[in-house]
Amino acid sequence: MAVISLYLVFFVVLPAIVLIAHRSSRCRRLRVPPGSLGLPFVGETLQLISAYKTENPEPFIDERVSRFGSLFTTHVFGEPTVFSVDPETNRFIMQNEGKLFECSYPGSISNLLGKHSLLLMKGSLHKRMHSLTMSFANSSIIRDHLLVDIDRLIRLNLDSWSDRVLLMEEAKKITFELTMKQLMSFDPCEWTESLRKEYVLVIEGFFSVPLPIFSPTYRRAIKARTKVAEALSLVVKQRRIESESGEKRKDMLAALVASDDHGSFSDEQIVDFLVALLVAGYETTSTSMTLAVKFLTETPLALAQITPLDCLLKQSGLGPDRFAGLEEHEQIRAKKGEGEALEWSDYKSMTFTQCVVNETLRIANIIGGIFRRTMTDVNVKGYTIPKGWKVFASFRGVHLDHEYFKDARTFNPWRWQNNSGATCPANVFTPFGGGQRLCPGYELARVELSVFLHHLVTRFSWTPAGEDKLVFFPTTRTQKRYPINVQRRDRVQAM
Repeated sequence: MAVISLYLVFFVVLPAIVLIAHRSSRCRRLRVPPGSLGLPFVGETLQLISAYKTENPEPFIDERVSRFGSLFTTHVFGEPTVFSVDPETNRFIMQNEGKLFECSYPGSISNLLGKHSLLLMKGSLHKRMHSLTMSFANSSIIRDHLLVDIDRLIRLNLDSWSDRVLLMEEAKKITFELTMKQLMSFDPCEWTESLRKEYVLVIEGFFSVPLPIFSPTYRRAIKARTKVAEALSLVVKQRRIESESGEKRKDMLAALVASDDHGSFSDEQIVDFLVALLVAGYETTSTSMTLAVKFLTETPLALAQITPLDCLLKQSGLGPDRFAGLEEHEQIRAKKGEGEALEWSDYKSMTFTQCVVNETLRIANIIGGIFRRTMTDVNVKGYTIPKGWKVFASFRGVHLDHEYFKDARTFNPWRWQNNSGATCPANVFTPFGGGQRLCPGYELARVELSVFLHHLVTRFSWTPAGEDKLVFFPTTRTQKRYPINVQRRDRVQAM
C-alpha cells in the first residue's frame, strides 16, 4: 500500500503540481487576460453548467465582465479558456481560422459527428467542402429549386395539426424532412422517420462523457450513430450505381458522388459529411422555429398580429402600421390561389418577418458562441493567450449587451424596422458565425423559418398549453417541447 502511495506522489501528484506551477509562472510572464481559474481540475465548469441550465445564464458572463472586462480567463471542461465578449476580438478569432486558431470541440461531439464532418475539417478539404455546401444553399438555388419543396413540406406537416401539438417536435420533423429532401431527394416516409429517431439519440450524446462504460447516454448515441452511418452508406452505394449508369440528380449527394472523379471522396467521408449536415439542419433551424413562436406568443403586440386585422384594429385602437407583419402575410395570401406555393418575390416581401427572424436569432442565440484553440501565442487587446489554450468567442454575450442593442434582453422585432438594427457593425450581429466557417446554410435557414411563420400565422391561432421554460444546456431548447393548443383560422372565419 505504501508503495502505491509513493507511486501516486512521485508519478501523478508531483508532475501535476509542477505542471500547474509552470503554467502559472508562464501565464504571469505572458500577461494573460485577467480572471479566475476556479477550483483545481474542475475550474469553473460547474458554475457555467449551472447557469446554462436555467432560463437566465447571463450572470456567468455578466459577473466576470464586470470584474475583469470583456476578455477574461476561466477554466472550463478541463482546460484554461479565454472568454471573449468583445465583437472586435470575436471577429479577429473568426478571421484568423487556420492561422492563429483552429476549431476544437469536446471528444463526444467529434466522435459522434465523425472526423470527416464539416465542423471538424481543416485546411484545403474544409474550404472545398464548405464551398460546395454554399453552392447548394445560395439564393439562386433556393429560389429556383428548393423553395417549392420547402413550401410543400411545411404545408404538408401543418395539414396534420389538430388541437394540441408539441411545437418543438413538429418543427424537428419539418426541418429533418426538409434536410433529407435537400441533401438526398428523399420525401417523408417510414425510413426517414426511423432515421430521425436515431438522430435524436445521437444528439443527446453530444455533451455526455465520451466513455461508453460510464455513460449510458453516450453508449446509446454511439449505437445510434452506427445505425445512421450504415443506413447512409447504403444510400451512397446505391447513388454511385445510379451515377455510373448515367442517372443524374440535383442534390448535395449527387454533387459529392460526382466530385469523386476529381477529389476522391470516400464513402466514409461522404457519410460523415451527411451526418453533420443533417444534424445542423435538424437541430438549429427547428429550435429557431419554436422559439420564434414562443417569443411572439409572449410579446402581446406581436402575438396580436396573428388575429384578423380588422378585428385587431377595433379592439386595440392602434394604427395599422403597428401590425405590418400580419398585413404583409395577408397581402401575400390574398394574391394566392388555394394551395398555390410561395414564390421568391413573396419571401422577399416579408420585411416584418425578417425583423422577427433577426430578433429571434439575436435573443435566442441558438449558437451561443464558438470554441477555438490557439495554434501559437496570440496577442490581442494588450494580452497574450498562450499556445494550446481554448478561446470561446461569445456571440450571446455581444447580442445581449446593452451597449450594442437598447433593452438588449427584451424581445423587440420592431428594433429592426427601417434598417435601425442594420446600423450595428457586421461583427456585432453574428448569429451564423463568420470567417471561413460562416454557416453555409444561413440563407436557407432564414427562408425555412420565414415560410414556416407565414403558413402558421395565416392558417392558425394558438395559445400555450401550460408553462414552459427555456434552457441553454446542453443545447438551447424548451423543457417541455413547447406544447400549444391550435385552431384553424379558416374554420373560425367560416363559422
